[in-house]
Amino acid sequence: MFRYVKGHLRPYIKQCVLGPIFKLLEAVLELMMPILMAMLIDNGVDTGDTSYILKIGGLMALTALIGLLSALVCQYYASVASQGFGTSLRSSMYKKINSLSARTLDKFGAATLTNRLTNDINQLQQAVAMLIRLVIRAPFICIGSIVAAMIIDIKLSAITLIAVALFAVVLTVIIKLLGPLYIRIQKRLDNLSRVINENLSGVRVIRAFAKTGREKDKFKNANESWTSDAERAGRIAMLVNPATMLIINLSVTAIIWFGGIRVNVAGVTQGELIAFINYMTQVLNVLIVISNLVQLYTKAYASLNRVNEIMALPDSDKGTADAAPDFTAPAVEFEHVTFRYGDEENPELYDVSFKLNAGETLGIIGGTGAGKSTLINLIPALYTSYTGAVKVFGADAKEYDRTKLRDMIGIVPQQPQLFSGSVSENIAFGKEDIKSENITEAIACSSADFVYSKDGGLDSHVERGGRNYSGGQKQRLTIARAIVRRPRILILDDSMSALDYATELRIRRAIRKITKENNMSVIMVTQRISTVTHADKILVLDDGRVVGIGRHEELMENCEAYRDIATSQLSQQKGGEAV
Repeated sequence: MFRYVKGHLRPYIKQCVLGPIFKLLEAVLELMMPILMAMLIDNGVDTGDTSYILKIGGLMALTALIGLLSALVCQYYASVASQGFGTSLRSSMYKKINSLSARTLDKFGAATLTNRLTNDINQLQQAVAMLIRLVIRAPFICIGSIVAAMIIDIKLSAITLIAVALFAVVLTVIIKLLGPLYIRIQKRLDNLSRVINENLSGVRVIRAFAKTGREKDKFKNANESWTSDAERAGRIAMLVNPATMLIINLSVTAIIWFGGIRVNVAGVTQGELIAFINYMTQVLNVLIVISNLVQLYTKAYASLNRVNEIMALPDSDKGTADAAPDFTAPAVEFEHVTFRYGDEENPELYDVSFKLNAGETLGIIGGTGAGKSTLINLIPALYTSYTGAVKVFGADAKEYDRTKLRDMIGIVPQQPQLFSGSVSENIAFGKEDIKSENITEAIACSSADFVYSKDGGLDSHVERGGRNYSGGQKQRLTIARAIVRRPRILILDDSMSALDYATELRIRRAIRKITKENNMSVIMVTQRISTVTHADKILVLDDGRVVGIGRHEELMENCEAYRDIATSQLSQQKGGEAV
């Protein structure tokens, strides 16, 4: 259970050991206080010995001061250990998430991963802090107070033991009720976070389609589900303190009642009775602390299971070996590849085979949902659970070190993604040693010279997600980002859909020139015939199957699906130039 988290506590062994030791010292001193109080009353107040009162009073003050300092030292160690543990575990989990396959990330979703990375680790962090502060102090004071009370009067101590037994019964019931409930609450919170993320990321579309009301209902349902379980957990948890206080008050009443009798008939002194009541109060106060700890650790246990679930996942985005590319081999080769998402019955790609030689251009065309984007996602090994083989420069994509494989590939995604920072940082993203002249050339190639009109030019600020840029501007910047890397394989996934024809034509001409100069292989995914008419090969996909492959002229004669697309488009725009 602690396999994936104990290593993050190991650097803080000193704090985890010394913290409880100082807390133990505080507990010992706290147990001394009732004894000193009894001595003060019986040997000082009752006899009127002022010097004795001052001596014991001073000793009590010194004891309290040392106890305070010990507690502060423990608090410091607990803070250092818990914060360090949380930081280390969070970094490790973030690294783990980045090593997961795209399929696994799709399965869990961003909302639950974010919650586990933040909320769940915070719960564990608090648990570690409380562990250091109270795991020794609470039971030591409880047991020590019971033993001390039994030494004073064993018959009165029976009341304390009965109170502890009743408290244990209450706590056991609460744990059994709260454990499963906290797990369900975390899942409800994941769902609520997912709804919020979807709403905020798609707010423009939601407003454009006047679906704000529907999204409010979705949020309301998710929020009410979470609130309902949280309130139920709160109602159960709030029973702990009243039940504990009831046990405490009944116990104190019984002790005062029977203690008064014992003073009169059994020779118990007033000081001993007060000390006994103090010990009883310490025991019962510790029970309150333990009840709160149980609630905390019940939450932490649920969070630990959720963290372990992620940490136990295999690092499926590393590759099985360190394959070496053969640049004389075909740049990309698919051999009878069949792929499906998750447990879907129908494959997204079925028995796909083709070959792209180095320096060639391959166009991929097909209707919406034909599997075009899925196909190109297999090349950089974003998904690896397919049958058949995907080879890149002669080696299976699965066998490459992922970083080395993706260094050879430049992808312009269908949905352009920019990051907060400067324009130059976005273009040079993932390639630290890029020279400024390469960035300038990439900007020219992608017709992104609009950046020079911005305040600050290449240093102008890009907001999160590129919100301060239009769709066409974002596409051109992502094209520049792919080109500046000088990849051996350049993949354009319908990456010019937001551009006008003249701008697209300029970019395609520039790409054709730079790819020839650098012997790049190009894969263009598109729905525009004009984009691929001059490609070396055109792959036609229909419902995940290859229904045609060849040059434009060959497909016009032999592929009905391609001919239908071409007829509908080229009748409106004849003779369009392509790469």
